[in-house]
Amino acid sequence: MTKMGGLAGVVAGESAICLCGEEEQNLLYRGYPIDELAEHACFEEVAWLLLRGELPTQEQLTEYKEELKSLRGLPTKHKEVLEKIPADANLMDVLRTGCSFLGNLEPEHSGSVSFEIADRLIACLGSMILYWYNFNRLGKRSNLQTEADSLSGHILELLNGKAPSEEERRCLDVSLILYAEHEFNASTFTVRTIASTLSDFYSAICGGIGALRGPLHGGANEWAMDLIETFQDPDSAEKGIRAMLERKEKVMGFGHRVYKTHDPRSPIIKEWAKRLCAKAGHATLFAIAERIEEVMWQEKKLFPNLDFYSALAYHAIGIPTPLFTPLFVLSRISGWSAHLLEQRANNKLIRPLSEYTGPAPRVWIPIEQRQ
Repeated sequence: MTKMGGLAGVVAGESAICLCGEEEQNLLYRGYPIDELAEHACFEEVAWLLLRGELPTQEQLTEYKEELKSLRGLPTKHKEVLEKIPADANLMDVLRTGCSFLGNLEPEHSGSVSFEIADRLIACLGSMILYWYNFNRLGKRSNLQTEADSLSGHILELLNGKAPSEEERRCLDVSLILYAEHEFNASTFTVRTIASTLSDFYSAICGGIGALRGPLHGGANEWAMDLIETFQDPDSAEKGIRAMLERKEKVMGFGHRVYKTHDPRSPIIKEWAKRLCAKAGHATLFAIAERIEEVMWQEKKLFPNLDFYSALAYHAIGIPTPLFTPLFVLSRISGWSAHLLEQRANNKLIRPLSEYTGPAPRVWIPIEQRQ
């Protein structure tokens, strides 16, 4: 038997959705390179591609955007539950609860259309988290209907109470594309494992949210932002990072389980971070980030992954740090849903083996004889 810690290098199934790896030097969604999608596509186009296997026509994309726009609202009972979640709750816990309760209000049934729940969650998860956020942090109930024809525009308008600039909106749109899918990562594999038991759609997605909540998977961008803001200038950053490395502390946002020399998504979001940091007056923060990148490569040959410069890009367009990981969910729901449906289409229960490391067979000892 092949034994690999964390299933590293083990092929656990087949998928036609995504190809990523060092040998390919790129990331492909349904065969399309990530750099081309980030340059030419919108997130809704990519969500359609991941779920349905082909790029939409202009007519299909227009209709899809209108459909998603119509699905952004939340039932009154759902809003009431969100209002009861404590103000100090972790935002990923809010999403988990919100997704689960929607499953009670709008349960999957045998007659559900294949993409029905996927499209509903793509449309309304952003509404969920920002309704709760605005209710607790800003002291108001959000009107969840905006005129934005994109998820990125909808999110930023709900957050800031006004339509974003096109550059800000497009930055978030590109980020959603980059985060949308990444093969059998921890959360996606969790979704597929739950789906393989023939559980319902919402249970599988809640499992994905739980897996993404962990800092070794989805929370690195929040940690990266906290780290960057710790330093006042590039020189202090270099000194601080070298000290962290000497203490063998983990620097979040660097390295990747799949890639060995670079993350093909990182240069794309880094360019957006550079441009928007300059406009927002955060040039020093960007310089600090670049110095950290230099030190990490010099000392550990570790490169920035998508999370590192995503943190700066989000910060530059005014997104609060606690919302970074939930934004990951709002994007990855498209990839999770595609994998869930693919798993169902050719299902086999996912049940790996484990290597037993416990004691050899032992003889039962009556309780009165135990010492």
